[in-house]
Amino acid sequence: METVRKEAFVIHAAVAAPEPALSAVRKAEAAPLIIDEESKERRRSRKVTLLRTLAAMLIFVVWELFTRIGWLDVYYWSTPSAILKTAWTQITEGELLSDISYTSAATILGFVFGTLCGALLGLSFWWSRTYADVSEPYLIILNAMPKLALAPVLVILLGIGFFSKVALAFSMTVVVAALSAYSGVKSVDPDMEKLMYSLGAKRRQVFAKVVVPWSMPWIINSLRINIALALAGAIVGEFIASRHGVGRMIMYAGTILDINLVWVGVVVLSLLSMLMYWGVVVLEKGLSKGFVKQ
Repeated sequence: METVRKEAFVIHAAVAAPEPALSAVRKAEAAPLIIDEESKERRRSRKVTLLRTLAAMLIFVVWELFTRIGWLDVYYWSTPSAILKTAWTQITEGELLSDISYTSAATILGFVFGTLCGALLGLSFWWSRTYADVSEPYLIILNAMPKLALAPVLVILLGIGFFSKVALAFSMTVVVAALSAYSGVKSVDPDMEKLMYSLGAKRRQVFAKVVVPWSMPWIINSLRINIALALAGAIVGEFIASRHGVGRMIMYAGTILDINLVWVGVVVLSLLSMLMYWGVVVLEKGLSKGFVKQ
């Protein structure tokens, strides 16, 4: 019986692992798992860009296919190939590039001046609570007012030239920027102001060192809204009366029933709005980083 037990149980001597192997195992177990967030974000950004491009290509391919097989009426929807051909003709023989420059300049000027003036107006409410309380309801009324309805008045006052388009883009953006800046002013921490006063700061120093930096995130957040409003204002001004601009081109194409040219204007405005929006996003990131460093 004992012989059977001894044969059944075989005892092997434990062999110690070499010291270098043990140290390598310990190092591998002790090493932390490092995830490169920057490279991960870059890969995700490239993936998103690729998917956006593929989605845009798919839209145009489906559009072209549906018009060719008759599922979409060519008279109303045109075709991407015809639109591209018409756009090339307008670039080489027409005034498409000058129209784009005209609309872009009116939009950017109205956006810049409207945002700056509105931000200064909103920040000025910090200096007097009475002044702010008196002005606030009028700002709300102006914000609710359909400012595009003022386009004929501005055209009559300033003429059909360039500055009436800039004025309309300005009127679309100034109130939004003022309300955004005023929201930032109202959110300023009063304890921070008291601390600055207790340290001997003057009123203008509190305004420059506390109120303005505190309100900047609100002003920056209004930029994306304002660029779209400025473009809409400039286009509506061109619709009413203008000698140049993409809006004028669309109106002219509509009167002569040139649907291809109408779609050229629509596509150009879409690309222009995307480009301006991207520029504002880059500007927002730069301003945000600048104030974070401060």
